[in-house]
Amino acid sequence: MERLETARLILRPFTAADAGDLYEYAADPRVGPAAGWPAHKSLEESREIIRTVFSEPWVYALEDRGTGKVLGSAGFVNRHPDGIDPACPDDEIGYALNPAFWGRGLMPEAVEELLRFGFEERGLSRIWCGHYEGNEKSKRVICKCGFSYRFTERSWVAAMGEYRVERHYLLRREDWRTQMK
Repeated sequence: MERLETARLILRPFTAADAGDLYEYAADPRVGPAAGWPAHKSLEESREIIRTVFSEPWVYALEDRGTGKVLGSAGFVNRHPDGIDPACPDDEIGYALNPAFWGRGLMPEAVEELLRFGFEERGLSRIWCGHYEGNEKSKRVICKCGFSYRFTERSWVAAMGEYRVERHYLLRREDWRTQMK
């Protein structure tokens, strides 16, 4: 998997050694539930997520360039090769960040690099992003990165055992290129 870099971050594959940093933010009830997954209950749960979910292609640890600490995760999720149904995005960016680092512009920085990578190196023609109702921090990242609102749906979030309203946003390659000029 490619290693990506920004001014302040290194986006790289997760390793087993990252479990402590992952647990630090994933155990915080402000993080997972807002993104549709329960807060981690143990370090072993974080290790298991690294072995399973975070071992998928194009899922990155967000490492601070100065300290080496993993501050969050970001990557492409919910990949559907046919990409026919807009309610079933073909490429979607998902992310989470340690609350100790909120408000510093780190997540837009990471998402902008993922957009560049997705459009320029993976050759994607469109990328989706979404947030659950009430997650204003995620909405700000999405809007700051140039996505346009497309639709809202109410769906079952199995990991949380409840229905949620989710807003979906899209960025097309040609719109991204225009924004970059």
